[in-house]
Amino acid sequence: MAGQTAVAASHPPAYGTRKRTGLVAHLKTHKIKYLMLAPFILLFFVFYIVPVASSIVLSFTYYNMLQPPRWIGLANYRLLFLEDDIFLIALKNTLAFAVVTGPLSYFLSFFFAWIINSLRFSNLFALAFYAPSITSTVALTVVWTYIFSGDRYGLINKFLIDFGLIDRPILWLSNPDYMLYVVMFVSLWMSMGAGFLVFLAGLRNVPSDLYEAGAIDGIKNKFQQMWMITLPLMKPQLLFGAVMSIVASFAVFDIAVALTGMPSANYAAHTIVSHLYDYAFIRFELGYASAISVVLFLLTFTLGRISMRMFSSSDE
Repeated sequence: MAGQTAVAASHPPAYGTRKRTGLVAHLKTHKIKYLMLAPFILLFFVFYIVPVASSIVLSFTYYNMLQPPRWIGLANYRLLFLEDDIFLIALKNTLAFAVVTGPLSYFLSFFFAWIINSLRFSNLFALAFYAPSITSTVALTVVWTYIFSGDRYGLINKFLIDFGLIDRPILWLSNPDYMLYVVMFVSLWMSMGAGFLVFLAGLRNVPSDLYEAGAIDGIKNKFQQMWMITLPLMKPQLLFGAVMSIVASFAVFDIAVALTGMPSANYAAHTIVSHLYDYAFIRFELGYASAISVVLFLLTFTLGRISMRMFSSSDE
């Protein structure tokens, strides 16, 4: 018996066995927590993981909803990048839109949240800034179509003509030289959404004692407070706002289509999501549309990972 015990002690359980035993013990200890997480995990798997995986698989097939998917390998991606000139235009427009509106909406959301947080009636101002993001796109389109109307009665044209800056109306929503800039402007006006509220909540959660301690240590103005105290304590909110800005800038579709049509003149306001919608719900070429969605997913995922690296805390 002593010899068997010595042999067992000299040969401990294999690594895989220890790992399985530790996993079973962990599941038994935290089984209530995992049971409470189960509904979310199930819904996340069904409505997120399965559609993404299905889209990746379909991107390598020809699928028109009438016939079973037929495997064609990389043909969709080859067509997308080498032969589809409209996609290249949509990619250029989307990147230009993201480069301009993404950082601007991000910094404007934080800047206005920072200003509003110090005002007396901050809740009222926050509601005024947040309201456009929850307003119906159709209602907003009616307002902005009137403002950028291409005749003399459009508010922008009337203002410019009255002040002698132009002598004839500008076709803001029909001229390819202007329509993308109009979509950018309207999107920026609508960008004070969830990121803005998260920034405002983060600013309100910074303890006031830290500002008092900072003043004792030599911090002299609001900008030094923001740089040395506020921003380091708001990294989770800054990360969330960055991801939301990236997703919103690459997912622009409804406001562009509502203002400039589908497709826009010379595809001047055509975006990746517009191209995806065209092939998925108008032409019903779902294999090709899945390839477009995979490219869009990779773009947003890559930029999201970069944002997580930038705003992650060093102690995490």
